[in-house]
Amino acid sequence: MGQNYKKSPRLHRISKFFFNFVPMFLLNILLSAFLVLPLAEGDTIRTEHLDEVVVTSNSARQRIQNVQTGAEVIQLEDLTSAPQLFGQADIMRSIQLLPGVKAESDASSSFQVRGGTSAQNQVLFDLAPVYNSGHLAGLFSAFNDDALVSATLYKGLLPAQYGGASSAVLDITGKTGNRNEWHGGANVGLLSAKGTLEGPIVKDKASLLVTARRSYMDLFLKASKDFRDNTLYFYDVNAKLDWSLNRRNQLYLTFFTSHDRTSVEKMADIRWSNMTANLKWLHHFNGDSYAQTTAYLSNYQTENGVDFLRMNLWYKGHIRQLSLRQDFALQFLPASLQLRAGLQTSLFNVKSAEWQVLTKYDKEQRRAWENTGWINGTFNLRPDLQASVGLRINAFSPLGGSLYYDVEDNGDIGWYYNYGTNEIVKTHLTLEPRASISWQPTSQTSIKLGYARTSQNLHALRNQSTSTPFDRYTMSSNIVEPELADQWSAGVYMMTPQQDYDFSVEGYYRKIRNVLDYKDGKSFSSEIEIERLVLAGDGKSYGVEFCARKNSGRLTGWIGYTLSWSKTRIDGINGGQWYDANNDRRHDINIVGIFRLNRRWTFNASWVFNSGQAFTAPSGKYQIIDNWIYYYAERNGYRAPDYHHLDVSAVWKSGKKKGGKRKVETEWVFGIYNIYNRYNPFLINFEDSADGARTKAKQYSLFGIVPSVAFNIQW
Repeated sequence: MGQNYKKSPRLHRISKFFFNFVPMFLLNILLSAFLVLPLAEGDTIRTEHLDEVVVTSNSARQRIQNVQTGAEVIQLEDLTSAPQLFGQADIMRSIQLLPGVKAESDASSSFQVRGGTSAQNQVLFDLAPVYNSGHLAGLFSAFNDDALVSATLYKGLLPAQYGGASSAVLDITGKTGNRNEWHGGANVGLLSAKGTLEGPIVKDKASLLVTARRSYMDLFLKASKDFRDNTLYFYDVNAKLDWSLNRRNQLYLTFFTSHDRTSVEKMADIRWSNMTANLKWLHHFNGDSYAQTTAYLSNYQTENGVDFLRMNLWYKGHIRQLSLRQDFALQFLPASLQLRAGLQTSLFNVKSAEWQVLTKYDKEQRRAWENTGWINGTFNLRPDLQASVGLRINAFSPLGGSLYYDVEDNGDIGWYYNYGTNEIVKTHLTLEPRASISWQPTSQTSIKLGYARTSQNLHALRNQSTSTPFDRYTMSSNIVEPELADQWSAGVYMMTPQQDYDFSVEGYYRKIRNVLDYKDGKSFSSEIEIERLVLAGDGKSYGVEFCARKNSGRLTGWIGYTLSWSKTRIDGINGGQWYDANNDRRHDINIVGIFRLNRRWTFNASWVFNSGQAFTAPSGKYQIIDNWIYYYAERNGYRAPDYHHLDVSAVWKSGKKKGGKRKVETEWVFGIYNIYNRYNPFLINFEDSADGARTKAKQYSLFGIVPSVAFNIQW
């Protein structure tokens, strides 16, 4: 097949944006700065920084009164409410214990929500997206809990100010430093250590917070004669500067970086990293109204080399996003209407793959431009009836400067398109309505209904159900359409008069279009042109979530149970019939208990159960000459064994005064992960006998029982 080039007609020019959109954007910023009501005498700027550290208790009453269905708020103190692997608090693992949320695999920090994959979630850290949120392939979260205040997980029913995910959004708020005095802390565990320093730069006006964490497994490897040539480590750094310019204006500068490296002698060298930088200007109107302008950069990149069994592979990829965002939050008295509105423009640069296999070199890299606007209103229809209605508009435009093409039915490229640099190839316009309504027939009961349409233009492709540095990413293009998800949800929430207990049951149905999956026989390295590897189809997931919580007393905790289904149908795969998705798990149980014996000792326990995960296995095989060929009758037609483990921990705290004012607080954390030594399936492989006539399935597990101890000190 020859390479044919076809010049497409120009749809729009980038310059049109700067003459039309940017002036409106800047005008909104100027309005927020100058067209405000005068500050009344006696008014002062809020000491809480609104989106920064306004932390409301995640109480039973909040769960009853919140109009948004499917939203879970996690506070910093909740991070230690369950045992953690290797003795460190981890926000991602805390989220995995919520109803409707599952871990990707044993000891993975990535999570799946209501039938979606982790690649269909968006994780935001101070509004900047983080595309790979795990260390050591997911054993640790990339987020240091000492740098966090709170987080909210939206399980598919998103307010209009959120987008870019067809499944769920996790919005994490970073901590600001102490403005009055300097404090510090340190943690030493079996595999890693971390430290924190915070305090005022200008007292009562500006503060700084810096946290850093590093593993030291590589030091143990260096001390071993057999493994001294191997490398295994990670580190992450958080820094946040906040500055009150005056009574109305505040600036925040946030920086986050993480890096991982794993190398095995001269056979493999795998590296990946994340970096976000965020500059935010917060301007206060009267009352709780404000305007917020944010500029951020997000950069995820991976670089891997493998030299094994005569296969010499070098692979690189990245996702880079540069965005400017304007938010408005308006409160209309007497608090019957709250309005959120905003605009965002973003430039994307995605390297799907750059590799060299032996002497063959290939690269696919593309850019795109995205513009988004939204408005969301929350209002009281009557005292017992509250509603939230919003609309989000997204325009995603892949840009020229790299090759685009048509793909024929047999997978060959039929035509290449050579668009000019910055020329818009195609614009995908999506309208995303959102609505939630809450009725409180009594002060202790609420009934909620919700609907949301969400879209996603960044797609991840993986051969397995877990995230790895070998995942490939692509954007919506002239061929690939945005993922569109429609979710309906209904729930009933109740609590006792004193809020000691609360109960909830919530059902959902989620339908998604333009789901991508690998063609039969294809993998991430089959072709450099990623659109030759995949087919698009439909997905659906549905289920019901139950949760019972005990909120007071020495013993607190919750029991959650989810019954769910997740299915996919793609023409050209599995005969065009519906098949179970990789992450389909019928039953999911989470039991968490926290017992506070006294002011020094706290005991925690959690038990997790998931039904076996769906996977594809050969149904038979046949011989051609001397080669045995596997025959696959259906996609994901088999189930792995059930997954479950029990974790326990004990926390001992003490503190003493220092200099009559400050306190030095120490803490010991003793834990046992998987206390009854259950070997859960991490990978199932198929191995042939010596003559090739027989095949057996072999399960590989990652962990058995894992004891841990960690020491914390704060001053």
